[in-house]
Amino acid sequence: MSNVILNFSFKIIAAGGKLCCKFSLFKTYRVVSTAPVDVLWQKLVNLADVSWHPLFSKTNAPLGLIAKPGLIYQVVTRLTPIPVRVFVENVRPKELLSIRILAIPGMEQRVTYKVESTLCGTFISYSVTLRGWLSPLIWWLIQPYYSRVASDLAHAAERQTYIVHG
Repeated sequence: MSNVILNFSFKIIAAGGKLCCKFSLFKTYRVVSTAPVDVLWQKLVNLADVSWHPLFSKTNAPLGLIAKPGLIYQVVTRLTPIPVRVFVENVRPKELLSIRILAIPGMEQRVTYKVESTLCGTFISYSVTLRGWLSPLIWWLIQPYYSRVASDLAHAAERQTYIVHG
């Protein structure tokens, strides 16, 4: 099961004789998984393992490095060989991971993962916020990858659960 929530705003502001354009986009993808919260969380916070991520191809994080607030590391995307910096903003164990991707001037990107255990399974929410004048172009390029992140994480955790519990 998958849900998508999309919000965006576009403002043209006149100030001091100049026109200024502000763009903001917020989108949340939500899937349910049969994997336990512990397995999903370990897959998510292991910064060295991006094998499940549809956008990231590798990272400079050492094996076993777990996400902690204030940590900065680099990832290489599947789109370009140029590494981008990632800043871990907030971590609430087995509940929330919030990161900021510091890729290019003119755009701010924040990503939040939420994990929630229910009677129906484990819900994974992946929220993306883009701000800045380059956001529409970046959204157009990267949106197909964003739409797969939550489901790819769920599938990777389910495969791991199946292998461990056979």
